[in-house]
Amino acid sequence: MPFIMPIKELRHTSKISELAHREQEPIFITKNGYNDLVVMSSELYDSFVKTMKIDRAIYEAEKEVANGAESIEAAVVFEELKRKHFD
Repeated sequence: MPFIMPIKELRHTSKISELAHREQEPIFITKNGYNDLVVMSSELYDSFVKTMKIDRAIYEAEKEVANGAESIEAAVVFEELKRKHFD
């Protein structure tokens, strides 16, 4: 369930920080009844960024294949990476 708070609650920074770290969920801040800001812990932000990078890489790979790029078997890729980085 999302956490939603009016902007006037930003005065209680310690309370918001504690909630963000405890729940590990975004806190939506509203202004005049509309979404205005999102507050989250730095750990949650890092997790979102990591997921976004993975999603972007998958999207780019799918786009390349859709545009005619040749796919490579995973076993071949892993063998090449093993040789490159561990031999």
